[in-house]
Amino acid sequence: MTTSIETRPDFVAGTWKLDPTHSEISFSVRHLAISKVRGFFESFDVTIVTNEDPTKNSIVASVDVASVNTNQKDRDGHLKTSDFFLVEEFPTMDFVSTAFEADGDDFTLTGDLTLRGVTKSVVLKGEFGGITTDGYGQTKAGASASTKIDRTAFGVNWNAAVEAGGLTLGNDVSINIELQVVLQPAA
Repeated sequence: MTTSIETRPDFVAGTWKLDPTHSEISFSVRHLAISKVRGFFESFDVTIVTNEDPTKNSIVASVDVASVNTNQKDRDGHLKTSDFFLVEEFPTMDFVSTAFEADGDDFTLTGDLTLRGVTKSVVLKGEFGGITTDGYGQTKAGASASTKIDRTAFGVNWNAAVEAGGLTLGNDVSINIELQVVLQPAA
C-alpha cells in the first residue's frame, strides 16, 4: 500500500533548515580494487520546503567541496585540485530536487546534482526517521538517504594504473546522507 508522508500524524508543512551538528554527508570510493576510501564534507547547507501536497516538496542543498575530509591532509589537498573537485573554479556541489515520492517512511528523491559545472539527474533512496520536538522546543525532522554516482560523468576523471594491474580508483562513488532539520517559524 502506498502512503505519503503527509498522512503521518506528525507531518508539518513548512520550511526546514539544516541542523549541522546532527547531520553528515559522507562518501566512499573503491581504492586499489581491494578496499574503499571514505570521507565526508564538513560544511554544507540544506533547505527543505514541505507542502500539504508532497509532490510539491522541494529540497535545495549546497556542499562546500573545499571542506572535504578523508582524514589524510595530502589526499584532501589533492581532491581540491583540478584532478578532482577543481575547487577554485567550482567551490560547491549543488542539488535541487525535481521529484519526490513516498511509500510509508521510505522515499525516492530525484534531483539535479551539479559538480564541476556538470549537471546530471540523480536518484536518492531514503528513509524518513520522523518528527519530534527537542528539549528546546524546536520541531526537528530526520532522514537518511543514499545514492551512487559515476564520478567520470561529472568530469572527475583522474586515475592511475596500479603496478599489480587495475586502477587506483573506481568510478562509482557512494554518497550517504544523515540529515536532521529544524522547522523555521512561520513568516
